[in-house]
Amino acid sequence: MTKRSYDQFFKNPRTWREDLVAVGGDFTVDRLLYAYTHGIFPWSEDPIRWYCLDPRAIFDLNRVHFSKTVLRKIRQKKFRITYNEAFPIVMEGCAYREKENTWITPGFHAGYLQLHKLGWAHSVEVWNADHVLVGGVYGVAIGKFFAGESMFSFESDAGKIALYHLFAKLRESSFELFDTQQLNHVTWQLGAYEIPKLTYLDRLEHAVSDMTPWIIPPSHD
Repeated sequence: MTKRSYDQFFKNPRTWREDLVAVGGDFTVDRLLYAYTHGIFPWSEDPIRWYCLDPRAIFDLNRVHFSKTVLRKIRQKKFRITYNEAFPIVMEGCAYREKENTWITPGFHAGYLQLHKLGWAHSVEVWNADHVLVGGVYGVAIGKFFAGESMFSFESDAGKIALYHLFAKLRESSFELFDTQQLNHVTWQLGAYEIPKLTYLDRLEHAVSDMTPWIIPPSHD
């Protein structure tokens, strides 16, 4: 599809008053990149529903709050941290729920794996001393914009430790905007807050003005 076709498929978030901006389509890379650069994200499959929320929840990368317990675990270096070594497995970890369904269905896996292969989606992995993946986070990076999609913990605080290292890498790369879509108890505790949709879209437009994939800086520790 052309940009004009996507313009016709999605309602314009700047003028459309509802959160739901489209139903249908697919998880192709072109459609996902168009959506993210216009403040839109998918939230279900069969059918695919696309949203642009008002208000929108974001993080200020310089004002994230981690508990003393999490910071102590990071200082102790009990976990090994990697980047983009196990993206599909991180998605599987984020999708796992013992007693409920999740929005990360097979279509999401396939679409975001293609984004990852082309350099647009990234993961942070947390491994314990037994070389078992116990936590992680993944999301989409375009220019200086990062959309945090989901995180998981199979050991206490492992997901937050992944998020801590992700934030550090984003600051190192001078990212301007971290989207967490909607507030929940965990993100609120970490310092996420809401801004009006139009403010978000203005900041997003600037952050993706140089639309390039993110090359994660190497670690030096």
